[in-house]
Amino acid sequence: MRETRRTNRDGSVVRYLQLAHNERHPVTGSPVAKVIHNFGRAETVDRAALRRLVTSISRFLDPADAVTATAGSDVEIVDVRRLGATWTLGRLWERLGVGAAVHRAAAGRRLDGTLLERVVFALVAQRACEPASKLAATTWVAERVFLEGCPGFSDDAAYGAMDFLLEALDEVASEIFWSVAQLLNLDVDIVFAGTTPACWEMEVAAGLAETAGRDGGSEQGEPPA
Repeated sequence: MRETRRTNRDGSVVRYLQLAHNERHPVTGSPVAKVIHNFGRAETVDRAALRRLVTSISRFLDPADAVTATAGSDVEIVDVRRLGATWTLGRLWERLGVGAAVHRAAAGRRLDGTLLERVVFALVAQRACEPASKLAATTWVAERVFLEGCPGFSDDAAYGAMDFLLEALDEVASEIFWSVAQLLNLDVDIVFAGTTPACWEMEVAAGLAETAGRDGGSEQGEPPA
């Protein structure tokens, strides 16, 4: 984008905005501006149209590059994180009283409730947004998303939070149960704490077990995948 000026006979100056790029003259080799589009007089240019043009171009840039391009060289991008999904989950987490329940259970065991609650929330948010292992969650939080009050944590902290949940599960689940029942005014019969460690077994006749094994299950009666 460039601005050109023309001085009228009465001394007034008229400014024009143009979209141009430089090309080398085939004979002299000097750069020559080639006008691609003339926007007209600067004072009458449709500024909203210019903003739409910038937005349209920015769609093809990385977020950090787009910010740098529109803000100028004085802005330095330090970090870029995702926020929307984790922020929404955080509000639900608070509304349902999950964080408060974890805090109280931790306080009763003389543990750092703030740290535990944030790590537990981080693990839940990761499973909801980009499911992966607990070890992967440490990288996810440290590099990919923004979590309020949780810039990062170690894999030991993740496993420690899971150990805490196993011990305090009944207490935390019971508190969430009554919170949800009163909040939504519903007849709540069950609260799902998680199904990752769940398994089931059944006893069947030997013939059925062998058939299941041939179809992709195990000889112990595991159903086919």
